[in-house]
Amino acid sequence: MYGSCHPGERRGRMMRAAMREMMGHEFAGRGRRGFDDDGGRGGFGGGFGRFGGPRAGRPLGHGDLRLLLLALIAEKPRHGYDLIRAIEERFAGAYAPSPGAVYPTLTMLEEQDYIRAEASDGSKKLFAVTPEGLAFLKENEAAVQGILSRIDLTAAAYAGHATPDSVREAVKTLKQALHMRRGPWSDEETARVQALIEKAARDIVGG
Repeated sequence: MYGSCHPGERRGRMMRAAMREMMGHEFAGRGRRGFDDDGGRGGFGGGFGRFGGPRAGRPLGHGDLRLLLLALIAEKPRHGYDLIRAIEERFAGAYAPSPGAVYPTLTMLEEQDYIRAEASDGSKKLFAVTPEGLAFLKENEAAVQGILSRIDLTAAAYAGHATPDSVREAVKTLKQALHMRRGPWSDEETARVQALIEKAARDIVGG
């Protein structure tokens, strides 16, 4: 990956890549690229690999999002945004499906007569389950329970490896300091800030 560059330069590149990863992934499930067939965002990257924890595999397989959304709507009528937040809560913050995956799936469920949109304040649709939807859930009860069990396992595994809130806030403070810094970035200042961040990264990794 790094060719035949000097070991020191290679370590520098790796450290900068690690810092970009850390700065760009403050919190799993916050606007990241999807990793399952239904689309989503999360910090797993196909597991817990990015955070140094156990690889837990994909939390949702093909078709799981449809059943999960329907099961949540069967609990009580929900808006699309409420469904995204409900799934994120069940995953203990480790994963949330993207709106680009949720809303087309809701449209599909509505076209299949499994849910219907009820009148709601504002422009949001409030989705409720239909008798056909309840029957479909009953037919797929085992699959739904399997999905919920996998979510519980994923959330439990992630809980032991999640970055503490205080550390995430410290990362936000660092990002804010970089944004608030005034004046041009001279070569000397760039090297100074880079050295500070890379030293912090080395200290963190080195424990």
